[in-house]
Amino acid sequence: MAPPTSPHAPSTETAPYRPSVKRDFSLSTVIAGLVAVTIGYTSSAAIIFQAAAAAGASTQEISSWLWALGIGMGVTSLGLSLRYRMPLLTAWSTPGAAFLITSLPGVPLSDAIGAFLFSALLITICGVSGLFERLMRFIPGAIAAAMLAGILLRFGLELFATLEQQWLLPLGMLLAWILGRRLWPTLAVPGTLLAGLAIATLQGAWQMAEIPLTPTMPVVMLPTFSLSALIGIGIPLFIITMATQNLPAMAMLKAAGYHPNSSPLIGWTGAVTFVLAPFGAFALNLAAISAAVCMSPDAHPNPQRRYTAGIAAGIFYIGMGLFGATVTGLFNALPMVLVTALAGIALLGTLSGGLASAFQELDTRDAAIVTFLLTGSNVTLWGIGSAFWGLLAGIATFHLIRFK
Repeated sequence: MAPPTSPHAPSTETAPYRPSVKRDFSLSTVIAGLVAVTIGYTSSAAIIFQAAAAAGASTQEISSWLWALGIGMGVTSLGLSLRYRMPLLTAWSTPGAAFLITSLPGVPLSDAIGAFLFSALLITICGVSGLFERLMRFIPGAIAAAMLAGILLRFGLELFATLEQQWLLPLGMLLAWILGRRLWPTLAVPGTLLAGLAIATLQGAWQMAEIPLTPTMPVVMLPTFSLSALIGIGIPLFIITMATQNLPAMAMLKAAGYHPNSSPLIGWTGAVTFVLAPFGAFALNLAAISAAVCMSPDAHPNPQRRYTAGIAAGIFYIGMGLFGATVTGLFNALPMVLVTALAGIALLGTLSGGLASAFQELDTRDAAIVTFLLTGSNVTLWGIGSAFWGLLAGIATFHLIRFK
């Protein structure tokens, strides 16, 4: 597969680019991978705890959930990014976890594991059959970019909303980013992270407690298959993961200038979920929010070298899976304002690029603005998030306006 090009940061090289993992790694791509993983864990790790607890999992079994999810995300992120030379990150299904919180109480844990296996099998079949790839061909690039911008909108807004809580920390981080963009563009986000840690240390905002330093031990949870659990949990989990996670993630890749064949990507996430489901991996999918950090020009000016950010993220994910309890305690020690501000700043470049692409062409602007606003509204209808509805409304608007 030929290396991708990005409309946001075109390469200036004239000779064909020859990827080399050793040469392509840089401090900025490593930091981008670390920031992406940090965003992924800090934004929804608590939901995973609640979902596992709703299934009646013990403390050891909850740790096994985190182990399986971390290992699964690490192996798939590292392997797919290395194979396709694109920043292909995976994540756990946060909407899926939210669905499980309300659906698993009263359901035996073994039935839940059986439903996870069934959902993973459906995802694998959807990827291998090529059905998902055929669906992606009907999404115009401007609408995909508008959905990307809508997904990232709340992160940009929350960056400035944190000023009401604690103005010094986010303002200092924002100033560090502005100076970094002026003086050392490729290290602007790492400098922002260091500035935030320095300010938090001076403020005494670290909430250090006893953090366990032992590796997490996986626990095998044997499945049982209940028709009610397969229909009531397995099928909705499959639909939620595909509609609210994989579909926006592929659209985001397209908006960033990367055009992989989605079939093997979806197939691999489903297959790895199937293997790790008995350990607690309920749903793995292509990442959208965290992956945006690795697709940003801040990760690397050359889009052909950003795949190393995906490799770095995979390594960090594996480490977090092996030491899930340790990492969770470390993240809990960070001030939430720092995490929120870092996420907003790290995604500013991708947000601006998405907006530029969405509204560049006159004949797709109406559909793009519908997609952008509905996606950014963060509404949930029938358990499905706004990214799916924004994409659907944008496509409908586009075809209705063009219909003769």
